[in-house]
Amino acid sequence: MHTPDVDEELVAVATEVARTRCRGDNHTMAAAARATDGRIITGVNAYHFTGGPCAELVVVGTAAAQGAYDLRAIVAVGDRDRGVVPPCGRCRQALLDYFPTLDVVVPTPAGLRAVPVVDLLPHTYVWADHQTDTPS
Repeated sequence: MHTPDVDEELVAVATEVARTRCRGDNHTMAAAARATDGRIITGVNAYHFTGGPCAELVVVGTAAAQGAYDLRAIVAVGDRDRGVVPPCGRCRQALLDYFPTLDVVVPTPAGLRAVPVVDLLPHTYVWADHQTDTPS
């Protein structure tokens, strides 16, 4: 069961990318985001022992490369039928800093739910709030 606020098309696209593009240990997660203009941008992680980017961060860069600078929803899906996976802490922070009004699709005991990214980081550090207007 999914709550009505879940972008089902977005979940389906990410699931298909995970099924068809994630192969082996280098690419194990897919993500899809909906831009405010309606476009869907996809990406896969680039796993590497040095840290490589998560699928959500690949989507952020790909969106910018395509001129989509405002995203309204994102979801990540694991390969091998693992389903929707919530973002890691690094991705939560980056998504909040780039898109403070973003909805993130996450699994819950009651099914998938779209939640505001800020709800994934209670008592969060908001990078933009701590920048000065003048150089030090």
